[in-house]
This record gives sequence, C-alpha cells and structure tokens, in this order.
Amino acid sequence: MKVVVVGGTGLIGARVVRIIAGHGHPVVAAARATGVNSFTGEGLEDALSGANVVVDVSNSSYTDEEGAREFFETSTLNLLTYGAAAGVGHHVALSVVGTDRLAASERGYFRAKFEQEQLIKAANTPFTIVHATQFFEFLGSIADEATHGAHVRLSRAMVQPMAADDVASAVANVAIGAPENGIVEFAGPDVFTLDDLVARRLEAQRDSRSVVADPLARYFGNNLGEDELLPGAGVVITPTRFEDWLKGPAMRQHLITTEG
Repeated sequence: MKVVVVGGTGLIGARVVRIIAGHGHPVVAAARATGVNSFTGEGLEDALSGANVVVDVSNSSYTDEEGAREFFETSTLNLLTYGAAAGVGHHVALSVVGTDRLAASERGYFRAKFEQEQLIKAANTPFTIVHATQFFEFLGSIADEATHGAHVRLSRAMVQPMAADDVASAVANVAIGAPENGIVEFAGPDVFTLDDLVARRLEAQRDSRSVVADPLARYFGNNLGEDELLPGAGVVITPTRFEDWLKGPAMRQHLITTEG
C-alpha cells in the first residue's frame, strides 16, 4: 500500500510519514520542500503515481476566510483530480473538531475548512475526514494571536486538546485502514477552559505574559460558545495527558524548535 502524505514535512505530516513507514508501507512525504505543491499542482502527478492512499494534512498560511478558501478549494480539487487519475482509493484529510458549528455561526477560516470537507464528501473517492481537537503544540500560537501588550485575552470556552504525536497516530491508523466515508473525531483525555490551558502552557515555558479571561475575546477571529470546540459523543480518546506532555521530551523538543 503506497501512501502519499501531503504536508508530509510539517508538524503532523512528518510524524505520520514515520508511523506509516514503521508499519512497512511505502510512503511519500509530499511538500514544497520535496518538489510537490498541492496548490499549484507542481509534482503531484509523479508523487501520486501508484498511490493507494492520499493523506492531506496541509494547512493554509491564511486564517481569513477568503485566503483560506482559495487554498483549501484549489489544493483539495487538485488532490482529488490527480488522485482519481492515479486510482487513489482512500482520501484522508485532517480537519478540526467544531468546524461545522463554527462555519455556521462565525464563518471565517472554519467556513473554508467546512467547504473543503464538502468537496471531499461530494467526490467519488472513498474518504475519511479526521476531526482533531487543538494540539498542545499550538497553544503558543493561540497565545500569540490573543496577546495585547503584556496580557493574553482568551475566552473561557472549553477545550479537550491532544498531543501532536496522538494526532499523527490517529491519522496514520485511519490511513492504513478502510475508508469510513464519514468523519471520525479524536480528542485528548481531559477538558480545560481555554484561558486556563494557555496559562499553564505559558507558565511552563516561563513566559511572563498574564492570561486574562475575557468573554468577548475572539479565537482567530471567531466568537466561541462554551462547548463549540468540544467533540461529540462518539469521540476516540487519545492517551497523552497535558501534564505528562509538559514534562516529556515532546515539550522540550517543541521549545527548541519554536524558540531555538
């Protein structure tokens, strides 16, 4: 089974490549760094030749609706078109828990992600969409987005975050399994409020910014309801707890990567 991982050199993609290779499957890391661009189509035909599964963990560098929609629409249509021509039998895409709710209430980036999912569902290729909650590794970016001077203003919305290693394991296991032709949700084992979670993350890295709970704070441009970022009843719970991640090698390596 040949698997092509689009975004295969990134935070999640590189991990997915390693896991799939460890299962003994031929795997290609497709990214701009390896000469493959899903947005322009450069290198896609060669990368997808003989592929059985395409895993799309790429992301838009734009968080506004227009920019994100252009990226996800163009890249997804390219992957579906080139994939169909290559005989791909399973299209796997990584998305976000709460995408449908935020797309309906707030639009923005989540509307673009929702439309990406609709394109995949409407195609003829069997598929699985993986919905993951927020990554522990992205809490620094969430803090930066919400920083105003020395303060980080965040909603008290509830979140159930997970480690990047667990996200990658989930995506890899889905990829080497049978298509679900639907959405599968994954989340970490514990629920936090967003402000408390980020405060713990900043304290762990000795960041002097203070976190302020603000009911009017926006999350990458979106207002959040209390439970909009939480998964549904059928969620698969992943093993890594936040406190263990903070003490482990993944946290240390993340700090080296982002601050070194």
